[in-house]
Amino acid sequence: MPRAIASTAVLLLASVATLPATAADWTTFRGADRTAVAPDTDLLDAWPENGPPLLWESTGCGRGYASPTIAGDRIYILGDGLSTAPDADEYLACFDRDSGRQLWITKTGPAWNDGQPTWQSSRSTPTVDGDRVYVVTPFGQLVCCNAANGQERFRVDLKAVFGGKKGDGWGYSESVTIDGNRLVCTPGGEQATMVALNKMNGQPIWICPMAGDRGAGHSSIVKSQVGGRTQYVQTTAAGCFAVDAETGRFLWAYPIDQTTAVIPTPIVRDDLVFFAAGYGRGGALVRQKPGANGAIAMEEVYGLKQELANKHGGILLVGDHLYGDSDDKGIPFCADLMTGEIVWKSRGSGRGSAAMAAADGHLYVRFQNGVLALVKADPAGYEEGGHFQIPYSDTDESRPSWAHPVIVDGLLYLRESDHLLCYDLRRQ
Repeated sequence: MPRAIASTAVLLLASVATLPATAADWTTFRGADRTAVAPDTDLLDAWPENGPPLLWESTGCGRGYASPTIAGDRIYILGDGLSTAPDADEYLACFDRDSGRQLWITKTGPAWNDGQPTWQSSRSTPTVDGDRVYVVTPFGQLVCCNAANGQERFRVDLKAVFGGKKGDGWGYSESVTIDGNRLVCTPGGEQATMVALNKMNGQPIWICPMAGDRGAGHSSIVKSQVGGRTQYVQTTAAGCFAVDAETGRFLWAYPIDQTTAVIPTPIVRDDLVFFAAGYGRGGALVRQKPGANGAIAMEEVYGLKQELANKHGGILLVGDHLYGDSDDKGIPFCADLMTGEIVWKSRGSGRGSAAMAAADGHLYVRFQNGVLALVKADPAGYEEGGHFQIPYSDTDESRPSWAHPVIVDGLLYLRESDHLLCYDLRRQ
């Protein structure tokens, strides 16, 4: 349960409790638009030695690397072995947004314990749509719960129903996409690479197979608009591809050679799609072009550039520049979107793979060793405005600090294993 940080935190919590009804939400992985760039302004551009003010902290998230989802007055997160649960199984947990108090937990299934400790546990960030919250367990169980009390509405076994498979041995990680009445996700494999389900009951609307697909990766679907139609863009172990949103028609693919895992979520800007894969594979930019009868063609702007490789920290687009980690080396880079040319690379205050979010002209760079750095999103060079060690990140070396940062209404939310922390980024 949450504990007070200091007497001043009580006053700060009171101000947080008065968030307007129109407060922004972060309803799925990388935010509602999947960019990981928050619209917030007037945030701190420098931090004291211990970081921005900590408003509250809570426990009961469990093990795992899923980031928090924030919708209305609730926070949702997936994990196993929760300190507030009666067993070591996996649970969807709900917290009060203003105080961090845990409101309910719902069991989703057994814990994912395959492989070494760093591979284990949940990694799917919940997706919230109205009165429902959706998660995908590492075993491929798509679970829909009531957002108010956690009661399970339905579940779909993506492997049993669709013959889904992963392109690696690390379990499912996707955060599903809700578009109108459609729930869109990626079972993976050649039978049902991508599917659209009725979001109310999980029944299939369409199924899109893709010949030669090696299995689902770890990224989440991004919507695109080209030629007056909506496309769903995704990456799997076979590369990047697009599907027509209305019909499930396969549109195009950009295949890549097999690699250990394909993890980063694609970036869409207008008719452009940037995607990357780690383990030395690289990043590429393609352009979508409308054709006859709803067809969409793809042309390469530039092919895979190894210096743009990224394992799992994700890449951001701020202005006309890409920002990400160099594979998982803990060396952030800035690159020109249209050319893919590196503008700068620099080692920061932390070490190991770096996950990022952005807001108000700054990057929030979370290194694997638990150091969070405030960095200018500036092609002129790497410049930190402060950094601090995230609490509890140095207590278990076998559990790296991988969960992506979340920024909503001037507040920063960090999941550090069983702990959930909320910081105030606003200028006072």
